[in-house]
Amino acid sequence: MPILIDASTRVICQGITGGFGQLHTKGCLLYSPAVVGGVTPGKGGQKDPNGLPIFNTVADAVAGTKADATMIFVPPPFAADAILEAAAAGIRVICCITEGVPVRDMVRTRAALDEMNAGRSEKERIYLVGPNCPGVITPGPKTGSGESKDDPYTREGCKIGIMPGYIHTHVSESKSGRSVGIVSRSGTLTYEAVWQTSNEGYGQSTCVGIGGDPVRGVGFIDCLELFEKDAKTDGVLMIGEIGGTDEEAAAEWAQSNMSKPLAAFIAGRTAPPGKRMGHAGAIISGGEGGAESKIKALRDAGFEIAETPASMGQAMKRAMEG
Repeated sequence: MPILIDASTRVICQGITGGFGQLHTKGCLLYSPAVVGGVTPGKGGQKDPNGLPIFNTVADAVAGTKADATMIFVPPPFAADAILEAAAAGIRVICCITEGVPVRDMVRTRAALDEMNAGRSEKERIYLVGPNCPGVITPGPKTGSGESKDDPYTREGCKIGIMPGYIHTHVSESKSGRSVGIVSRSGTLTYEAVWQTSNEGYGQSTCVGIGGDPVRGVGFIDCLELFEKDAKTDGVLMIGEIGGTDEEAAAEWAQSNMSKPLAAFIAGRTAPPGKRMGHAGAIISGGEGGAESKIKALRDAGFEIAETPASMGQAMKRAMEG
């Protein structure tokens, strides 16, 4: 099975009545019927424009829908509390899409989640994806003809977040009959990698946008470990960027623990030292975080390297065929 989410996942949206919450809840529902409700304090008992029930708290939503995953579209000052509320209510996969969450809030939140996860098994662990991320998607096979409202075109998979669902390919619809897992710090490069791997004939098992903030939830190693254990994932494409040492740490871990074909791309190769390039975490400082050191570590660990964003699919194909 894929990682983190699948066709059995039941999703709620925290901030479902806000502009972005409404828009992307509809987008997720058009992709698959996994979204089962939402949360906006003070509006419990109402329904959103899609007919989904609205609850005052996450605990109420879990009790009413048996939800086990959430996507968060609340304003930045309240996002950290929304994450902790979801975790306390028993939500297992928390995708915080919100951008601009204060770093101090995330330091506190990560510490609390780490404490909650201490001693838990993998099946019981709380997985936070984000913040400032596109979310997670597990493509599923097509259902319905899409020719009428009574027979809508949806999929059996699950989409949580803002990614364009139509570019993703289920393995049953791929030319090769093989699937790759994708994990990325960049949202737009995630979509590009999906498009390219689909054009190369591969499906995607699960795609995870971990976000580019300096303090976040799951990282590269977490996802690589899950992909390595997943029987439906035949290879992994990892997309990193300058700043921090996460990519080097992932390379070191993969060299000792990964048996599947691996490919990678590092964004920001031409950025000068000290220059911020988009994400809060993408800054080179103190002689660490440069693209070349990351590329060398990944190449030494056996990753096939994409030299440009346009060659990510080709790099994945080389790794799979090699």
